Amino acid sequence: MTFSSNEMDEIVGDFIVESSESLESLDQKFIGLEKNPRDSVLLNDIFRSVHTIKGAAGFLGFQQMVDVTHVAEDVLNKLRKNEMTMTPGIMDSLLRAIDLIKTLLKNIKERNNRQEDTAPAIAALKAILSGASVSAPVEGGYPPVAEGQGRPIVEASEVEVFVEQEMSRARITTGAEIPIASSSAPADGSSMHRRSTDVMPLGSKTDEAQPKEKEQSIRVDIERLDSVLNLAGELVLSRNRMMRLGGKLGEWNAEAELTAQFDEAIAQLDLVTTDLQLAVMKMRMQPIAKVFNKFPRMVRDLARQNNKEVDLILRGEETELDKTVIEEIGDPLVHLIRNAVDHGIETPDERAAKGKPRAGVISLSAYQEGRHIIVSVSDDGKGIDPEYVKTSAVEKGIVSKEEAEKMSHKEALNLIFIPGFTTAKQVSSISGRGVGMDVVKTNITRINGTIVVDSEVGKGMKIVFRLPLTLAIIQALTVEAGGGVYGIPLSTVVENLRLAEDDIKSIEGREVVYIRGNVYPVVRLSNLVSGRSLKTSQAAEWKYVVVTGIGEKNVGILVDKLHGQEEIVLKSMGEYLKGTEGIAGACITGDGTVILILDVAGLIESVSRRQQKNLTDKAGFI
Repeated sequence: MTFSSNEMDEIVGDFIVESSESLESLDQKFIGLEKNPRDSVLLNDIFRSVHTIKGAAGFLGFQQMVDVTHVAEDVLNKLRKNEMTMTPGIMDSLLRAIDLIKTLLKNIKERNNRQEDTAPAIAALKAILSGASVSAPVEGGYPPVAEGQGRPIVEASEVEVFVEQEMSRARITTGAEIPIASSSAPADGSSMHRRSTDVMPLGSKTDEAQPKEKEQSIRVDIERLDSVLNLAGELVLSRNRMMRLGGKLGEWNAEAELTAQFDEAIAQLDLVTTDLQLAVMKMRMQPIAKVFNKFPRMVRDLARQNNKEVDLILRGEETELDKTVIEEIGDPLVHLIRNAVDHGIETPDERAAKGKPRAGVISLSAYQEGRHIIVSVSDDGKGIDPEYVKTSAVEKGIVSKEEAEKMSHKEALNLIFIPGFTTAKQVSSISGRGVGMDVVKTNITRINGTIVVDSEVGKGMKIVFRLPLTLAIIQALTVEAGGGVYGIPLSTVVENLRLAEDDIKSIEGREVVYIRGNVYPVVRLSNLVSGRSLKTSQAAEWKYVVVTGIGEKNVGILVDKLHGQEEIVLKSMGEYLKGTEGIAGACITGDGTVILILDVAGLIESVSRRQQKNLTDKAGFI
């Protein structure tokens, strides 16, 4: 059988995607097998995954991958036959082989013809096969393995079944027949038919007796999804405009019947638009397991490197987030997990001396709360002492002694997010250089997320992310200031109040407002957008303050008018407003007006910097 260039590219593309998915799950399965080496179901599942990758790689001519998977498969087969038991050494060798397969797959994806040095990994596995690491069989053993399983070579039948599976899946998914290129097979197709019975082509009688596939799907390029999402966004804008026009029909004294029909049409358009918007956004949603699944392997390796015992507990892996948000939270979670293993969890002897179990526990969880996803990382380690954080910050010149004394427990813990700050007494190869937690904060605030830190000395630490479900279409509060209209993301709005100009006070040259005993720093939106300070005489007698918050920090935004809530499609302004303080992007409102959307996280950070500078300047004169 021969294939055209396009057909082969498609087959290779499917191989890359499917092998990547298999390899992602293999890490977690191997960790599970190490904890429960008698789990024959899991072992067979791992064997089948490696066997499938080997067969496909053999068909496509990726010989290095065949060599590695072949010897790894032999080791797994010995485990299945109860000829050896899983040990940490065997697990290390198998995981290194999986890492090598990932590298080879990455080279294929990038069309890189570089030959990797596979000899060390293969030699380590062959040493295991020769008996260097064989231990006594597991008591009770695994279920017997049928003769012929785990064949030592890639047979032609495996190759043809793989190709037929690819073609059968395409028929199921698209409903279209795939043209078969010329081959040396008999003209009547008897040979191919005989081998394809295992995959049950459509229309066969056997197909009726088998349960239906749980899921039928096609892979779509993310750029196509983004394009559809943009079109849905344009439809949202058109709907908003139609709703505005519908409201004006009554003002124009249009006929009652026409107005009623128009309102009915708009209501139907609203329903369809909302359903389409939700459907498209759901297409971009991915389970957070895509991020979570890489951590069992990482925790296992870090724990062995540090001579620690650590159990990782995952919860809520099925929780879904927008693909963009998923991509942004990976690095922050890596930093937190590494810190927890390196600095948080004590050594087994230290834990035993404190009356704790020898194995530390790190919990990683996710769940949905309204329009947000809550992700938390916690450990039962030594925790962080706020007093030590204050002392360290004073020594590094980050805060003055007077500032440190006034800080609350939570304010002190938030110092860990300052660039360059670290509580580690020693720098390791894993962490301790003070370049991690600031990255965590930067990534999370960039996607309009918030971070809350809690710690108890001797009992552990917990860090919670509050993340938006999506970044594309959001609810906003539209306001007016200085003659312009602006949007504030509704997810950041705590409350809004009407007050007189006299209610705005000044403390040490900074404007603040008092609301039910709380003091909030104030930003005049008109000053921010105009770049100059407006005199009170130029301003309206009455103002509105929109109290916004990110995490534990709040700031009041003074505006002239409140317009109301509106669903908006956030658009990047590219290079036009890049670096402009307090501006996140722009959108088009229902009446066709382009308005700017405020970056609340940036505003709060700006206010914090100014407060810090004022305190530092003041401390310099003491």
